[in-house]
Amino acid sequence: MPDLGPYATAVLGAYGVTIAAIAGLVAWLVLRARRVRRELAGLERGRRRSDG
Repeated sequence: MPDLGPYATAVLGAYGVTIAAIAGLVAWLVLRARRVRRELAGLERGRRRSDG
């Protein structure tokens, strides 16, 4: 790791915040995709019942 001198705390803090933000976005997208997939499956089941 390079010597960051007096800015080490600020730089590492910025990296930490960035990594946490990206991880949060990925988690949110995964949870949202699961919810949307469930809703779509429910709609498709409902459509099959009314078509048959």
